[in-house]
Amino acid sequence: MTHPSQFRPVALEHASRLINHGPTVLVTASHGGRRNIMAAAWSMPVEFTPPRIAVVIDKSTYTRELITQSGSFGIIVPGAALMDLTYAVGSETGRDDDKFARHGIVAGTGPVLGLPVLAQGCAAWLECRWLPESRSEQAYDTFFGEVVAAAADARIFENGHWHFTDANADLHTLHHLGAGKFVVAGNQLQARLP
Repeated sequence: MTHPSQFRPVALEHASRLINHGPTVLVTASHGGRRNIMAAAWSMPVEFTPPRIAVVIDKSTYTRELITQSGSFGIIVPGAALMDLTYAVGSETGRDDDKFARHGIVAGTGPVLGLPVLAQGCAAWLECRWLPESRSEQAYDTFFGEVVAAAADARIFENGHWHFTDANADLHTLHHLGAGKFVVAGNQLQARLP
């Protein structure tokens, strides 16, 4: 097949980035008095009822260790104001010290599982009970969780819908493109039936 002149082949290792425009999330976990926070670009809903999500968490991460020990994890949806922090916690390990303390992150406690959750600068958070799926975790690093609690900032998400406006630009979701580059959701349009 021939390609129009403006199209170039994409390395397969980058092919998923062509369709991955979901929000970058922060994943939190805690166990035995230790906690961690990391960024993840690949997450998505997989079931409606009960609500379940999938998130890719590399085998080498400290967060993954804490999840498998505790059986739970948090998902935080950072706003545009937290772009630098999101990139930092996604680029560093928390194995040697507490990233929350290192970066001055103020965390609350989730109401059901007691996970670290953030409100300042975030659009939403979810507490998830881990649903072990050893085949997908070992082969693909994909973790599944059942959402047991969730909250969103009403300035950007209300009545089950996102509302991106100029007034809430600091809460617009981040979308990682690779190499520390992000785009921010916005320019919301409303479709009409023909």
